[in-house]
Amino acid sequence: MVSFFKMCPGFLDHPVYIYKRARRLCVCHHFPQRWLNGFSSNFQCSIEMELHPISMHLLVALFGIGSWVAINSIWVELPVLVKSLPEGWDLPSYLTVLMASANIGPLAVTLAHKFYRGHVNERLAIHTLQGMAILASLLLTFFWHLGVHVGKRNVSVPYLSLVFVLSVVCCTSNVTFLPFMYNFSAQYVKTFFLGQGLSALLPSVLALVQGAGVAMCVNSTVNGSSYEIQTRYQDENFSATVFFWFLFFMLFISAVSFIIISATLQPKRVGLKDEYRQEVCDKEEVQPSLGESCHRPMSSPNLLFLLSILGLSTALSYGVLPSVQTYSCLPYGITAFHVTAILSNVAQPVACFLTMLLPCRSNVIFALLSALSLLLGAYILALAALSPCPPLLDGVAGSILVVLSWLLFSGVCTYLQVMIGSLLHSMGHMALLWCGIVIQSGSLIGALTMFPLINVYHLFKDGDPCINSC
Repeated sequence: MVSFFKMCPGFLDHPVYIYKRARRLCVCHHFPQRWLNGFSSNFQCSIEMELHPISMHLLVALFGIGSWVAINSIWVELPVLVKSLPEGWDLPSYLTVLMASANIGPLAVTLAHKFYRGHVNERLAIHTLQGMAILASLLLTFFWHLGVHVGKRNVSVPYLSLVFVLSVVCCTSNVTFLPFMYNFSAQYVKTFFLGQGLSALLPSVLALVQGAGVAMCVNSTVNGSSYEIQTRYQDENFSATVFFWFLFFMLFISAVSFIIISATLQPKRVGLKDEYRQEVCDKEEVQPSLGESCHRPMSSPNLLFLLSILGLSTALSYGVLPSVQTYSCLPYGITAFHVTAILSNVAQPVACFLTMLLPCRSNVIFALLSALSLLLGAYILALAALSPCPPLLDGVAGSILVVLSWLLFSGVCTYLQVMIGSLLHSMGHMALLWCGIVIQSGSLIGALTMFPLINVYHLFKDGDPCINSC
């Protein structure tokens, strides 16, 4: 029995805790079952069905898709919705306010971790959020087109209300889904970010198949005599209702994946306190085959540096530049805009794969990549500010540059976010919680900064993709 206490530090001080929570770590892999028969019939090594690593990566990716697929789907479907809903092209402004208000979700979770540290049930929170998202998306398929008379106006109350619920779910996922991944080894954190990248790519591909926002330049007769080129939007291949059914099934599959992850393959570290995990890691009692990632704390300056780069990257990639994508791309034509929208979403999962093939832990490289993202972001922002007459408008070079700029910017920012998230994973559960808080805060600050510049002060001007007015 002496060898058992050596292998399980803290057993004598917290026997019930180790007995209930860490028996697979300290007992099942180091202690013969026949020695435990005298303790209790419940004190047994649990028999689990181990999933193949490929299956586990697939489930984690599907789980990650459910984090932001709802909001990404809402945005890519806007060209279809603005033609049917009474808000028209003012709808993006309403959505921005709703998504900013949805930060009450992350705030509530953060306060819960602050005042009830160690008592927040992340699994229950995730199940609740996923249930809310599934219900809201299901109701959206039936009621998105309905309006309610508010005073003298017709308002899309059902649509806006359900979008707010989905926004709360997506915003809160950064401080629940991501910290939950601390229960698994670091390789699955990268897979989770890959799923987040796919949450933007899949709705974009579906919108492309749908033909959402596809326009063409046609000659139209004016006053029966003269002709002028006008932009005409084509009819969609299927309705917004079908699109929202696709959203429902994606969220449902993501929720089922999380149920399988939670029930079938129990995380090896769930419930094991950081101090005991660190003692086990220091004594090298954890077998590499268990997929354990030991808690290695970093210095505060290094943590602040990583969080600063992460905040800047997310503010640009999730808040500032998406708000001006149409202004930076549409002057170069409809084709340039659609190619940019698709390839920038493709760059995210590709960058996630690169983090697995070419991992980096150098702060110098992080600083250089951050500087590169700033330069690319500044170029894109300058193009948007110069709209409708950006440089190189008459040649192919301008279109190529804007597409490459968006592609590289999206890839670099995603690479930074995934690698920094992986590093923060090694620093503990609270580090991943702060990672989610910084991601959400950066997105919020970026969006709120651009909202008045675009919708109040009108600093950016629309360009007609069919007419060169310069």
